[in-house]
Amino acid sequence: MAISRDKKEALVTELTNAINSSKMVVYAAYTGIDVEDMQALRRTAREQGVTIKVVKNRLVKVALAGVKDAKDIDTSLMKGQLLYAYSAEDEVMPAKILDEFAQTHPEVQLVGGFNATGASLNTADVTALAKLPTKNELIAQTVATLLSPLNDTVNALSGNLHGLLDGIRDHANA
Repeated sequence: MAISRDKKEALVTELTNAINSSKMVVYAAYTGIDVEDMQALRRTAREQGVTIKVVKNRLVKVALAGVKDAKDIDTSLMKGQLLYAYSAEDEVMPAKILDEFAQTHPEVQLVGGFNATGASLNTADVTALAKLPTKNELIAQTVATLLSPLNDTVNALSGNLHGLLDGIRDHANA
């Protein structure tokens, strides 16, 4: 069913705002997926702060033309029936959500993406991005790395203190 010009303009405006505020947009082919699976994907994405939209590629291209940093994005991969995943909070999460979903649903295939700086990503780039740890995992790894020397020092001092106390107790008992 065709949508009116006013609705298309409103949709383009919405997409332009979404692209402007997004750190990453990833798109994937989804031919043959049923409604129940699509709803499950959207639910999972929403829980992670990612929005999933199914929009005509032509409208996305028009929206990209309205974004200053996105005017030079390669749109040659935007062909066929695509869904778009984007997030304003995390650069990795859109790719991660779609990649994890594609593992159990072969109808979904990552195609490409682009980031907030206007860099285009091909399928291999998006797949590699999906394999990266999430932002929270990276923060946890960094904190653990920073705390490691402190924990080692506390453990070493604790061991020496226990040895001293054991020696004093043994001396008192003798």
